[in-house]
Amino acid sequence: MAGTQNSTGADIHAPPSEYYSGPLALKSAGINRSRSRNYQRFHAPADDSQSTLRRRGSIDDKSHHPRRLLIDIATIERAILEQEDTNGDYQITIEDSGPKVLKVPTASSNGNRTIEVRGTYMLSNLLQEMALAKDCGLRQVVIDEERLSENPVNRLSRMIRTTFWNGLVRCMDEAGIQKICADPKNTKPGAQPIIYVPFGDAPALEYYTGVARDLASLNIRVVRLPRDITPQYVKSINNQFGILTLAADVSYDAGGRLVYKPLPFVVPGGRFNEQYGWDSYFEALGLLADGRVQLAKNMVDNFVYEIKHYGKILNANRSYYLTRSQPPFLTDMALKVYDALSDPLRDEWLRNALSAAITEYHTVWTCAPRLDPVTGLSCYHPTGIGMPPETESTHFDHIVAPYAERLGIDVAEYKRLYAADAIHEPELDAYFVHDRAVRESGHDTTYRLERRCASLATVDLNCLLYRYEVDLASAIDLHFGGSMATDGHVSTSTEWRQRAEARRSAMDRYLWNESKGLYFDYDVELKEQSAYESVTALWALWAGCASQEQAARLVDAACRRFEAAGGLVSGTEESRGRITLLRPNRQWDYPYGWAPHQMLAWCGLYAYGYATVARRLAYRWLYTITRAFVDFNGVVPEKFDVVGMTHRFQVEYGNVGVDFKMVPREGFGWMNASYQVGLTYLTSHMRRALGALTEPEVFFERAGWSTDASASHTPASTPMPVPVFAMADARRLRGVTPLHCALEAALSPTDSPAYFDMPLTATTDDPRTPASPGSDSTADDGNTPSTTKELL
Repeated sequence: MAGTQNSTGADIHAPPSEYYSGPLALKSAGINRSRSRNYQRFHAPADDSQSTLRRRGSIDDKSHHPRRLLIDIATIERAILEQEDTNGDYQITIEDSGPKVLKVPTASSNGNRTIEVRGTYMLSNLLQEMALAKDCGLRQVVIDEERLSENPVNRLSRMIRTTFWNGLVRCMDEAGIQKICADPKNTKPGAQPIIYVPFGDAPALEYYTGVARDLASLNIRVVRLPRDITPQYVKSINNQFGILTLAADVSYDAGGRLVYKPLPFVVPGGRFNEQYGWDSYFEALGLLADGRVQLAKNMVDNFVYEIKHYGKILNANRSYYLTRSQPPFLTDMALKVYDALSDPLRDEWLRNALSAAITEYHTVWTCAPRLDPVTGLSCYHPTGIGMPPETESTHFDHIVAPYAERLGIDVAEYKRLYAADAIHEPELDAYFVHDRAVRESGHDTTYRLERRCASLATVDLNCLLYRYEVDLASAIDLHFGGSMATDGHVSTSTEWRQRAEARRSAMDRYLWNESKGLYFDYDVELKEQSAYESVTALWALWAGCASQEQAARLVDAACRRFEAAGGLVSGTEESRGRITLLRPNRQWDYPYGWAPHQMLAWCGLYAYGYATVARRLAYRWLYTITRAFVDFNGVVPEKFDVVGMTHRFQVEYGNVGVDFKMVPREGFGWMNASYQVGLTYLTSHMRRALGALTEPEVFFERAGWSTDASASHTPASTPMPVPVFAMADARRLRGVTPLHCALEAALSPTDSPAYFDMPLTATTDDPRTPASPGSDSTADDGNTPSTTKELL
């Protein structure tokens, strides 16, 4: 997006590091500090009925005359917090009861006159901007009023692109090791930092041994893992939490000395201070949408490293996750990074990434204990033993209590004896197998999976493995001539197509419910479908394994069951069941909505010809995020109650991303990504309505926007705006999935369909170019009534 310049020539909407280092940045010696006396608090008159000033809402009309504020940070910060932060949380939100008006000195008057900063949104932005200026070492600064009243969509997208991603970057080098070693989940007092190094990575062992020596004050212990990392070994280090090393650029200088450069990567945020499995896929989508290709590539490289040295893509790179994976997305993640690379060695890089994915496929997901040999489908089933150690110390007390009571001992003693294998309880063993499986699924926790997850061939996992199979078939054809050598074995596109077709047939047989028009999890022990209705049924559209007929029924059923005011809800209220004190709500159940479910649904819906539904759902979700951002001091949380459209609720594990002072610096990884990717689905008038905080139902009614589950276009067409990644996905899966086989068959050999032949990376003057999340240049798609264009 082109910058807006003020009278000094500075870009009003530049990143903080630029904005506060330019001509508007005033060092302490360059300003007369006595001018701060001109600041005036708002004082309500004794008779409120005579006041012409009332408490303002979140957004006020901005002045037509650009103005700049002269800020003494300490003075204004103290004043705004004393007057407006009435609940003392160092944030200015709609829950604070202050007057929402603050008089601030102007730069044009040299601090002798003031203007009013009004409303929750502008006041909270003022608080945030002062905190960002302090981060740049300033005590006084000039701030453009337009920076405080910036369109909230543009501001949030800009903050994600220029601030939040940077705040989430970690690196396991000497400069960053202290930050990454910190584990908020490790509540043991005085715990020593431990770095675990794989048995086969000698350069890492040399490097981190040197780091521990050079940073002796941190008391870091470096431990070399055994060659064979067994569940028994992992259990033996349950009380020795540590970080696991990741990939690095390794070379040697002319003198033969090691040059070891660990790769930076992105973490989810909050207490999740390591690289996670499925979080990384969605974060990578956001990074790629924002042009941060190298970070996304690094995260793929880290996954390849994990498969090589730890045997799987880990839940995250902590020692207590060594026996547990997470939902697999590596093939699509690697292919999307590949599309964005210009490196002449990118084909070899892709071969290496896909070879790792093939290894993971065979050694993790399609063998015991995760493969069910009867159905041919896979289950989440990690190999860890006993109680997961990373949970809160009392997390399982209510589970253990009946067993302890049966033996006449207290819970703490029972847990100690159970951990030492002095007590053997098969029922409890089975409970923890399922509990670990829930965590491996990424959906921890939900009544959908509780006490049965390891026995469920879930829709989501098998959709992901189907996508692995079709991705590999397509990539081997497109990039390696139909066959690819991997670790002494030659993989062909034909064999991967056969695997995909076998899985799709099994999914149709065991997971598809014809009468309900939905996919359901299948219990391989009970040999029956689960009755829980989950939004993960829509993953079949993302994977491409549904026929057009199945898709039509699926979209209709899903919209009726899962579409809520603020986006897609995880499951139905009926499936979740009644909530009581003894049966509390779970965070992956109704009424909560999560970014991964939204993003996969949008992609699948657009691919199958339901662009209007995809855009409608994207608008709902982005409105929910934007509304919270405006009303709650820039918050971007981990999840939402999409029925109540709020992030303020009490549920297990809380809501990561809401605890900050003054200014959010990270957002939350996949939530950031969903915003940037989601913006590319919106038409220009949808984006304008979002910036004006037009509620979804109001917008849809005024715009005449379809609110049913009807298809809006044929899958072979590309209604604009074309979402990010849509073209690459269509070209890659051509002739592989049922959807794309049907598309190809419907086209004559002489056709040159835009859907397949459009370049993966369109030029800037190509009208089909996907809209950048940071721009407001999204084209109309031609499917929306003209009344929408006149709405705003």
